[in-house]
Amino acid sequence: MENNILLSMEGINVHFHTRRGIVKAVRDLDLQIREGETLALVGESGCGKSVTAHTINRLIPMPPGVIESGKVVFRGEDILKMSEKEIQALRGTQISMIFQEPMTSLNPVFKVGDQLADVFMTHQGMKKKEAFAKAVELLDMVKIPVPEERAHSYPHQLSGGMRQRAMIAMALASPNPGLMIADEPTTALDVTIQAQILDLLTDLKDRVNMSLLLITHDMGVVAETADRVIVMYAGRKVEEGSVYQIFEDPSHPYTLGLLNSLPSNRKYQGATRLEAIHGNVPDLLTLGDGCPFRNRCEYGDESCDRSFPGATVKDEGHSLWCHYADRVKKDKDK
Repeated sequence: MENNILLSMEGINVHFHTRRGIVKAVRDLDLQIREGETLALVGESGCGKSVTAHTINRLIPMPPGVIESGKVVFRGEDILKMSEKEIQALRGTQISMIFQEPMTSLNPVFKVGDQLADVFMTHQGMKKKEAFAKAVELLDMVKIPVPEERAHSYPHQLSGGMRQRAMIAMALASPNPGLMIADEPTTALDVTIQAQILDLLTDLKDRVNMSLLLITHDMGVVAETADRVIVMYAGRKVEEGSVYQIFEDPSHPYTLGLLNSLPSNRKYQGATRLEAIHGNVPDLLTLGDGCPFRNRCEYGDESCDRSFPGATVKDEGHSLWCHYADRVKKDKDK
């Protein structure tokens, strides 16, 4: 493993055992996050992004979830082999997480400052007064105005943007920050606040020298923030590359579909209607071993039903998983 690799996931398979059958939420996933970089996981709802993040932190509810196979190596240790006590010590100290909806992630009956202080008392053994003072410092770091006053506020007394900043502050309450996982950190926010939160995350990442795993379905957010991108579909990785490679040379039919649906795409200047990916996301209960994008892909045929394709390497760091990568390229070049 390269020296600058902070976290590596190898051969990850996560299943959920339900009354209807087995949902294969993540299948044969490999990824690496380098020190100091921002890796974006992109895809539609239900593609396995959040399950991947929860696998890193061992937050998959078991049952019904089962991590069937694979390794999650963080700073040289396999997280999946750690005891419950060891993983609890890792969470919030070296790996932190910003959850999707801050209103439901923050406890409504405790003041924001007290919830932040609890992190310091639990993980660093601080006394309550010292921990509360550190909480105020963090609220100031994430640019919440009048942090002393906001520390004494309940979550419902803060705006959506302030609640999200409070969640980021909680994720930063770590003595040894290594990896921050941001699960749809801007979904519930208006466009102006989204931009502020993204700028804040980038600034904090550089300031405390940590890596960021950004989970989103918003390609605009990816373009502004990420260094590298992994595109997921129905639990599979279908394309991976630098942010430049993905946006300037998208090669998987699904990635092309995502980018073709963006209003900012140059091809839509003056157009009145956006392009959409036809069809629906497949039922994960009935998926076979073939390519999950088969039913929505103009290139798909019987060979796509039989097996999932191997990797096609386009360039250094840029790979896709498609039986007809050459045909897609020819059509793009026309």
